[in-house]
Amino acid sequence: MKTDVVVIGAGPVGLSCAIEIQRSGLSCVTVDKGALVNSLTGYPTNMEFFSTPDLIEIGGHPLVSSRYKPIREEAIDYYRRVAERESLQLLLYEHVSGLEGAFGTYTIHTSKRSISCKAVVIATGFFDQPNMLDVPGENLPKVSHYFREAFTYTGRDICIIGAKNSAALAALQCHRRGARVTMVIRGPEVGPTVKYWIRPDLINRIEEGSIDVYYRSSVTSIHEDRLEIETPDGKLTINNDVVLALTGYHPDYSFLTSFGVAIADDGVDTPLFDAATHETSRKGVFIAGTVCGGRHTSRWFIENGRHHAALIASELADRLRANVPV
Repeated sequence: MKTDVVVIGAGPVGLSCAIEIQRSGLSCVTVDKGALVNSLTGYPTNMEFFSTPDLIEIGGHPLVSSRYKPIREEAIDYYRRVAERESLQLLLYEHVSGLEGAFGTYTIHTSKRSISCKAVVIATGFFDQPNMLDVPGENLPKVSHYFREAFTYTGRDICIIGAKNSAALAALQCHRRGARVTMVIRGPEVGPTVKYWIRPDLINRIEEGSIDVYYRSSVTSIHEDRLEIETPDGKLTINNDVVLALTGYHPDYSFLTSFGVAIADDGVDTPLFDAATHETSRKGVFIAGTVCGGRHTSRWFIENGRHHAALIASELADRLRANVPV
């Protein structure tokens, strides 16, 4: 297979890049190891986006929703329809295993084929790489780093580790579906960046005693029927059936470095790239979307990451048409 550009990652930002690249007159293939907008398929059922429809639209296609803010299912179907309307060439459930060559003569190797291309755009996000607790018992089946459905936890002792939006939402939903919820939070409070309509609700549930919480605390070991917790008042053991370790995510650094992308020693492991073009330290390899922020995962998201696409497409079109080395 041969194309001008390969986009790795079929999330909203990857799709936006593919759209802009095709509109610039270049050919493009988008590869993803999972489903179309794979990260969104892993979001909680009926999850409401924090953004209004216009802020997560791509390619100028309107996202029509019956709500002020769209839910997960509406967004997934919207991105599917946009990909179809733009006739994007998608290779889904195809793992990218390596990159060889240089600008103009790159070869991408996947689990199913080799693709000759002139340039590469990496828009892989971070949702597949959870921040691990690194405690005994984390590999037990009762532990998950993702939250999908509250009803399965009815009548169970569930511990939610974390204090940001995902943890706050999971705690509230599980409580309202009949779970006995305990939160373990490293800091002194529910995260101050939790959305303004969620944070007061959670704090009220904590203050009324509906949800238990241990601040300035951490889980030290996980067992089939209990947890060991280190608190300011000493070690504690609590009954537990389920652990949701919603401690955040990070980019796949082994993947990035295997593509020759250098990483800054800045405390948050930010990939090095030119802010004007999004070209990385490897010529002809660009990055877009949340992966650009390294471990600072709240810096880029759909709302602002989608705009990376136009910068990259413009740069590639100018250079490839003029045959200027990238």
